[in-house]
Amino acid sequence: MSMQVPAGDLLQKINSPSDLKQFSEDDLEQISQQLRQYIIDVVSVNGGHFGASLGVVELTVALHYVLNTPYDQLVWDVGHQAYGHKILTGRRDNFHTNRMYKGLSGFPKRTESEYDTFGVGHSSTSISAALGMAVASHYKGEKDRQHVAVIGDGAMGSGMAFEALNHAGIANSNLLVILNDNNMSIDPNVGALKEYFADITTSKPYNSFRADIGYVLSKISAIGPDALKYAKKLEKSIKGTLLKQSNFFEALKFRYFGPIDGHDVKHLAKVLRDLRDIPGPKLLHCVTVKGKGYALAEKDQTKWHAPGLFDKITGEIKKTYYDKPQPPKYQDVFGHTIIELAEQNPKIMGITPAMPSGCSLNLMMKAMPDRAFDVGIAEQHAVTFSAGLATQGLVPFCNIYSSFMQRAFDQVVHDVAIQKLNVVMCLDRAGFAGVDGPTHHGAYDLAYMRCIPNLVVSAPMNEEELRNLMYTAQLENAGPFVIRYPRGNGVMVDWQRPMKALTVGKGRKISDGEELAILSIGAIGNEVVKATAELNNEGLYPAHYDLRFVKPLDEAMLHEVFTKYSKVITVEDGCLEGGAGSAVLEFMADHKYNAEVTRLGIPDAVIEHGEQPELWAECGFDAASIIRTVKNMGITQNRHIIAS
Repeated sequence: MSMQVPAGDLLQKINSPSDLKQFSEDDLEQISQQLRQYIIDVVSVNGGHFGASLGVVELTVALHYVLNTPYDQLVWDVGHQAYGHKILTGRRDNFHTNRMYKGLSGFPKRTESEYDTFGVGHSSTSISAALGMAVASHYKGEKDRQHVAVIGDGAMGSGMAFEALNHAGIANSNLLVILNDNNMSIDPNVGALKEYFADITTSKPYNSFRADIGYVLSKISAIGPDALKYAKKLEKSIKGTLLKQSNFFEALKFRYFGPIDGHDVKHLAKVLRDLRDIPGPKLLHCVTVKGKGYALAEKDQTKWHAPGLFDKITGEIKKTYYDKPQPPKYQDVFGHTIIELAEQNPKIMGITPAMPSGCSLNLMMKAMPDRAFDVGIAEQHAVTFSAGLATQGLVPFCNIYSSFMQRAFDQVVHDVAIQKLNVVMCLDRAGFAGVDGPTHHGAYDLAYMRCIPNLVVSAPMNEEELRNLMYTAQLENAGPFVIRYPRGNGVMVDWQRPMKALTVGKGRKISDGEELAILSIGAIGNEVVKATAELNNEGLYPAHYDLRFVKPLDEAMLHEVFTKYSKVITVEDGCLEGGAGSAVLEFMADHKYNAEVTRLGIPDAVIEHGEQPELWAECGFDAASIIRTVKNMGITQNRHIIAS
């Protein structure tokens, strides 16, 4: 149950940016303080992303104070920076429902508000989107319209951001890119661009020079009509000399401004007002602190990215304590198992694009720093980098969230599958990702992976199966190998069992039955186990088979199923179009079987955010829905127990 909390006296009066504009610039600091406190108050009792939005409070206030939103287009990147934006744009009273089932989305969402100009759950899309908006406005003759992309420095390291910058520099567009430089995405940033930002920010000669440059240029420009042109050349020359390199953004034909203090709201408002009148592509470099205003979040920014519920006074993160051991998270099973395997096999390497704590590869990065790599927000690079490692006889485990792997589809085809390279692609957050919603649901991986030649596509039903698949994938000549598993906890307390090789393309029978067989793939099969137990209590005995592999299929097992059972249900936590159920139907048609088949899975629709069990129920493949489907298919009650 979400909890409503009161806002500060000034913040209570702001239901839109037009209300914000009624205040004086002197009020902006207090409004920023109240906005920051409101985010702390709400997130501490209701959960959600935390540090990112705290870091851009002043920037958010200044942008909505100066810009004419929503006519002026504001794009956030990544969207977990946008809590303050949501609160200032008419959603304060509903903000306590953030990330809850049927409540506000945790990210900007076009259908939620006209102020949300672009859906931004994945990173590095803002510059491309804002540039498209700017070019469209120019084409339509809307010369007064502003277009602003607020991009975190972690997102700036992605290839797509570079592509957009390269295009924007030659496009005749009214575009402002605001670089939110806090040296963090979720985990600390990596790569040369991070070092470049640090060099600019900390260069004392450059910052000293910047303090006087405006005064000097104003004097020089008064000399004559050509003086300003030479003065600008002088400024660029001095910048390059002081920074020991030409400015990267100016090389791309952006006017570069900064770095400036991203927490000085009055100065931000002044600068934004000035930039509004300068045509062409511009970049404003703001230095901020992720978690600003909450000391613990400033100190440990990764931990406080999305801490869950916490005591805002003591900072104690509230955890549920159990009186007996609980199953681990699947990501932790991966994290511990890859170390165990790597200790036995010196060829194993670990790769992740900016999610080491999210996928638990941080465990290997600490234990074996020369064998585990965070490559930044760069999924395409992660896959092809892994392919390069594989050409030299190494066995890379490339761990990417299922929804993020969509961004590297071509690399999977071109760089891994066609060349038959032994890259092990571990897809975390497969199925419903929960409260992060449709931008993060791993709905499509079974469908988009099983259509690619040379891939093995698998899904473990539990932690032991995950370990066995990881073991199998690193064996000699295993080839391209996909293992997908869900967010959250598994089902086994005793999960650290000795690993063994599995026969690729062989499923398993969980329980025997009569009349009807249920075929499941992956961890959602545990809902089938619950359903069959309940059905057995009522004298109904469907069989249950775990496919384990959707490519290659266990054809011997499927021949058994279609020979013995006249009714079949398939269950998957992936899209029905082209998924595991489709594979089963294709097998049935190809082999001229005739059975009544019902497919359960994610329908052809965008499913919003909510806890996983809520979404399973909504889509009709939780245990209760499976029971209902079995009964609707009309199997006969049978009182004798069938041995497994």
